[in-house]
Amino acid sequence: MTDALKRLSDEGVAIWLDDLSRKRITSGNLAELIDQQHVVGVTTNPTIFQKAISQGDGYDQQLSDLAARKVTVEEAIRMITTADVRDAADILRPVFDATNGQDGRVSIEVDPRLAHNTKATVAEAKQLAWLVDRPNTLIKIPATQAGLPAIAETIGLGISVNVTLIFSLERYRKVMDAYLTGLEKAKERGLDLSKIHSVASFFVSRVDTEIDKRLDGIGTDEAKALRGKAAVANARLAYQAYEEVFSSDRWSALENAGANKQRPLWASTGVKDPAYQDTLYVTELVAPNTVNTMPEATLEATEDHGEITGDTISGTYEQARADLDALEKLGISYDDVVQVLEDEGVEKFEASWTDLLKSTQAELERLAPSED
Repeated sequence: MTDALKRLSDEGVAIWLDDLSRKRITSGNLAELIDQQHVVGVTTNPTIFQKAISQGDGYDQQLSDLAARKVTVEEAIRMITTADVRDAADILRPVFDATNGQDGRVSIEVDPRLAHNTKATVAEAKQLAWLVDRPNTLIKIPATQAGLPAIAETIGLGISVNVTLIFSLERYRKVMDAYLTGLEKAKERGLDLSKIHSVASFFVSRVDTEIDKRLDGIGTDEAKALRGKAAVANARLAYQAYEEVFSSDRWSALENAGANKQRPLWASTGVKDPAYQDTLYVTELVAPNTVNTMPEATLEATEDHGEITGDTISGTYEQARADLDALEKLGISYDDVVQVLEDEGVEKFEASWTDLLKSTQAELERLAPSED
């Protein structure tokens, strides 16, 4: 078997796992993935935690203790999720040290209900960084309009950030601007810029899901020929924007002061349409200084039959732009698609958070000590 994951790493793609649970930590599975499958980071989100807590009995002891203390369900969730992130961060610490802080990272999300509240998002980011208390944590902040100034402020405080829910090229440029603004604030405050890291999570598969649905509605041969092209084209143009911003004079001044580039991270890389190759959003998005955060099924598919042929992004920008232009000509509005996806993304994470609250509350009640 060819070691596709090693080849991917050698091309400059950091492989992160888009999943975390206590069982994965305590069973030694996470350590095994790091040791054998080139995994150098972990991302979480409310959906991942909701699934983890509602399955199995791995959290019963902690939930029982929390129930005995009569903590609120919100506090219980924070205690549970930060414990997992702290333990995962400790397992990944050798990677963090070996890569000078670039990898070995674990991401944890601010409460998605705060997505449209700048001040509360910053306060939550500070609280999470304090609670986890590990240098290899990334605090996830959504790239909503309210999220942008929160990103700048959080980075400016020296807290490393994973910017999530990016769908559009315009918003991505604003995310990079917010990162540079944050670094400038940190520099003014005399903070060590070399200790601040960030990734920008650019979502992939959901773009195809939404656009393919609209192409199917049109139904012409011309429309069918464009199925499965938009997500890769969008991500490739994001990488072009990244190259532009991080070769600017503004960036050079920060780099000279010790700053790290904000790497593009390909998120939502599990293929939703069975008509497509299950490694599509890995093999077609290979470029230096990127991150690909994969669900375990995608990681295994890549290891088993992923064809890594070198850089598949550089030199593709003209074709990528032509693919997106062709969609506009068919009447599919890019601006409308990305706004729908952002709204849906926030709603989905809010819904997962609500489900997480409900399932955790049910577990607290089940494990609560009897009063007599």
